Amino acid sequence: MAERLKLYQRVAQEIEQGIRTGQYAVGSRLPAERDLAEKFEVSRPTIREAMIALEIRALVEVRHGSGVYVAENLPVDRLPAELNVGAFELIEARLMFEGEAAALAATVMSDEEVANIGAILERMEGLDPASAEELALDRQFHMAIAEGTQSSLVAQAIEHLWDLREQSPLCRHMFEQARRVGINPRPDEHRQVFEALKARDGERARAAMRGHLMRVSEDLLAVTELELIEKAKREIGEKRRRIVGAPLSARLPA
Repeated sequence: MAERLKLYQRVAQEIEQGIRTGQYAVGSRLPAERDLAEKFEVSRPTIREAMIALEIRALVEVRHGSGVYVAENLPVDRLPAELNVGAFELIEARLMFEGEAAALAATVMSDEEVANIGAILERMEGLDPASAEELALDRQFHMAIAEGTQSSLVAQAIEHLWDLREQSPLCRHMFEQARRVGINPRPDEHRQVFEALKARDGERARAAMRGHLMRVSEDLLAVTELELIEKAKREIGEKRRRIVGAPLSARLPA
């Protein structure tokens, strides 16, 4: 039985088919994100994942301040349908698993396990944002909570989600975009989770973990727009520098 496509893969395949058949002409601007979301009856995050997948495959290109355009030189090979998880889909799964894991861990983990999580957090708080060590500690923090549930199946499921985050080209691309614009792990939100665990308050731990992951999702939703804005600012700044540096006669109208 054929593997069922993810939503973003279905959208990406249909847009690719439209590009290959001439529905979207080479060099033409694709419809706006909101219009594509309505056409395919999916969310805007799904459209963004599809656009990023198409961009990775060199089928489209982003023109800053203008939109997404069909690439001038299309690759010959077709978009693969292999497993490739997008960041929004991943966070939806993490919301379900890690929110409940935090609630369970708060009631069953040992004092030593709580202390270990606190030690990981203290190391995170003492590091520069986006350092390789901080990113590694971010995973350790979440995995320590998963292991604190005393369920090997829960821990394995959450470890698998973290592996997907690091292995999926689409997911990796989105998190790299976030780090480029200064969106990094949030020790203050991790501290809220830790304080709830320390208090043995399952409901509070669930809410703190879900709140943290929802803000990660919101950051990723904004990051593509932020990246476009920053690149547009750089282009404008470069134009200004060229104008300021040009001779006065070149700046005056003829």
